[in-house]
Amino acid sequence: MAYTLAELAELVGGTVAGNQNPAIYGAAPLHHAGEGDVTFLAQLEKISQLAQCKAAAVVVPRALVADPRFAALVKPMIQADDVVFAFETIVRHFSPPREQNKREIHPEAIIAPTAVLGEDVSIAPYAVIEKDAIIGDRVIISAGVKIMAGCKIGGDTMIFPNAVLYENTVVGERCIIHACAVLGAYGFGYDSSQGIHVLSQQLGNTVLGNDVEVGACSTIDRGTYSPTLIGDGTKIDNLVMVAHNCRIGKHNLICAGTGIAGSSTTDDYVVMAGRVGVRDHVHIGKGAVLGAMAGVISNVPDGARVVGIPATPEKEQMRMQVAKAKLPEMRQEMKKLTAAVAELQQKLARLENGE
Repeated sequence: MAYTLAELAELVGGTVAGNQNPAIYGAAPLHHAGEGDVTFLAQLEKISQLAQCKAAAVVVPRALVADPRFAALVKPMIQADDVVFAFETIVRHFSPPREQNKREIHPEAIIAPTAVLGEDVSIAPYAVIEKDAIIGDRVIISAGVKIMAGCKIGGDTMIFPNAVLYENTVVGERCIIHACAVLGAYGFGYDSSQGIHVLSQQLGNTVLGNDVEVGACSTIDRGTYSPTLIGDGTKIDNLVMVAHNCRIGKHNLICAGTGIAGSSTTDDYVVMAGRVGVRDHVHIGKGAVLGAMAGVISNVPDGARVVGIPATPEKEQMRMQVAKAKLPEMRQEMKKLTAAVAELQQKLARLENGE
């Protein structure tokens, strides 16, 4: 179905500059947009790419249209205060997400008699909800999910297929738990003092705050004596491991492949890029950024940016990389200096011997 640019502008509270009536059949990012699409431009640095784009129209930030570089832009525009939000709204208008029947509890779901279900809950086939679990309003539980005894799930949370929540796991409101995630598994801690590895106590649980997202196949272990905590608004990517007793602050971003060892803590707004490794019992300060594949072996101060193995301040690591690049040249210079010193030593020895 086609829409005019004026209709889309009304949808997002924007204003049209140029032709209001081109037929718009879809929405796509700058590099993928074709004829009949609307695209968006969030940064002036990409305006040269827009000239090569075949899109019929573009959503642009209202605050930037006064820039002289826009004078040469001939495509019809929707000017919006928040260009990303406007474009997302348009994309959703063309491709609305599939609505799930939130009132359906499938007859092939297994629900313990003592489980408590809120209003408008949706439970898919083969999901299992054990005794004393509490499921909040409008929760969506997909096929194959296992929610063990005593778990509590906050309202408006969505749990995708085959996720597993061990006993007494607590999940806040509006959380998203993706497929095959495991919350509350036993921590990897053992007493080896008697010559065998004896599993440590698993008396704690896992607690997620509100608006937390846990990626596919990620794992968050339960605490030994107290909870493993994930703060409000933290987003955890796929294939992330958070070990027992960790306490993750609010609004952290933890990217794919990251591993956080036991009893480590983070403050708020920490960013961990892909495949970061954090050793046990360290603290990451507020707003710190850990670069991809950083190996963190000690505390990281507030606001620091660290990279490398072991992780060091970004500027220091850059100097080290520059020095490494010069190692072949330095090696040749060292060979020459070693030869020169050996020759001087021989001459000195001859002089001392009166030769």
